[in-house]
Amino acid sequence: MKLIVCVKQVPDTSGKVAVNADGTLDRASMQTIINPDDMNAVEAALALKDQLGCPVIAVSMGPPPAAGMLLELKAMGVDKAVLVSAREFGGSDTYATATIIAAALKKIGFDLVITGRQAIDGDTAQVGPQIAEQLGVPQVSYAEELKVEGDSVIVKRQFEDRYQMLKVKAPFVVTVLSQMATPRYMHVKGIVEQEEKQINIINFADLDLDVNNIGLAGSPTKVKTTFTKQFDSNKEVVELPVEEAAKLIAEKLAEKHFI
Repeated sequence: MKLIVCVKQVPDTSGKVAVNADGTLDRASMQTIINPDDMNAVEAALALKDQLGCPVIAVSMGPPPAAGMLLELKAMGVDKAVLVSAREFGGSDTYATATIIAAALKKIGFDLVITGRQAIDGDTAQVGPQIAEQLGVPQVSYAEELKVEGDSVIVKRQFEDRYQMLKVKAPFVVTVLSQMATPRYMHVKGIVEQEEKQINIINFADLDLDVNNIGLAGSPTKVKTTFTKQFDSNKEVVELPVEEAAKLIAEKLAEKHFI
């Protein structure tokens, strides 16, 4: 089985967040991390590697500095890393991003594609399913457990109040939840050998893509404006019996159209 895990380098949103005039994130001015949900996807892929002995290929779309992130994943046990990078890809929304990644996956070849549920910079949870649509293969989202049985994969899919058990044959795309697995640490040997490891680069010329369908110009969604939410520090403190307090809270919520 040829395992692909898709990862993204994202801004560390616990710090300063900067936005360009066109509505895109000013990633160059922010600290970056590996998207947390994608780390769980990496662990899910490595667990299957431990079970089946198949290689794991990490694929990421991003600027050249994202190669450092991929080296970290190789130190964890990923066998091959591919960075999909070109100026033409800049400003892509989820649809354009999925178009680019799907084209790269077709070039690489795959049986099972694993992604995290969503990225913390956009929180859309759209790219994984959109990749599946672009590839024309089945998709399973919100996976909590993967288990290979014969030539099929048994996927435990989470709902709000129940689980769904699915038996799926490759090729397909699955998005995994954070509770599926705890990411392992990098190996000491892998860290030492990082400088000797190579990152494969796929650029625009390597893919059969129309420049009008990717990047900022080819993205159907645009950010009109961004702003930082302002918090009102004014507060009113009242001491009332429980029933009267509950009534007052309900009135205030109704007044502000929350209920």
